Amino acid sequence: MTGVPASAAGGPSQAGASAAAGASGTDSGAKAARSGKIVAAAVNEASLWNIANLLTMLRLLLVPGFVALMLADGGYDPAWRAFAWAAFAVAMITDLFDGHLARTYNLVTDFGKIADPIADKAIMGAALICLSALGDLPWWVTGVILGRELGITLLRFVVIRYGVIPASRGGKLKTLIQGIAVGMYILALTGWLATARFWVMAVAVALTVATGLDYVRQAIVLRRQGIAEREAALEETEA
Repeated sequence: MTGVPASAAGGPSQAGASAAAGASGTDSGAKAARSGKIVAAAVNEASLWNIANLLTMLRLLLVPGFVALMLADGGYDPAWRAFAWAAFAVAMITDLFDGHLARTYNLVTDFGKIADPIADKAIMGAALICLSALGDLPWWVTGVILGRELGITLLRFVVIRYGVIPASRGGKLKTLIQGIAVGMYILALTGWLATARFWVMAVAVALTVATGLDYVRQAIVLRRQGIAEREAALEETEA
């Protein structure tokens, strides 16, 4: 016997084996991390094609089709106007579902955040402009509604540093009444229905203005609160 412990005698070879095992484990960990990133990227890319985003894409595709149907045969044929109304109705219905589905089933994506409001304003704007161009709706009504929508959108971006202005019940009611009013104007209605749509549109315009002013009030309050909180935090830091 040499008196040297077996562990010491086999030291170099065991150390090499341990190092190799460690290196192998490191390589395996790195490969696993890279694989995880690839899988995550694939999942994120696949999530773009969820049902909520597909409904938003459908609404965007309906816009040029709606305009073509609305202006077909001079824009006054009742049959073509009925088809245009159907396209508009589908767009409005999908607007009700895509946001709800995205929030309920965790399908919110960056694409949806950008495309959804664009699709909403595109179909409504196209309908209003077509109606005014055909002489069915005064241009000032189109200007008030579209001006409000664009103005509130810009306002949200201006105050985003202080917080998010949530959608109010009044805003949701406004959207519903707007859709009903515009839909009634798209159809070639006569008699008491033609009179009724005037009053529905009047309510829609009133809600448009009222909710717009309320959003401005919320933006002012939110900005003041944000500035006050920043000043308070700055004072605490200095103290």
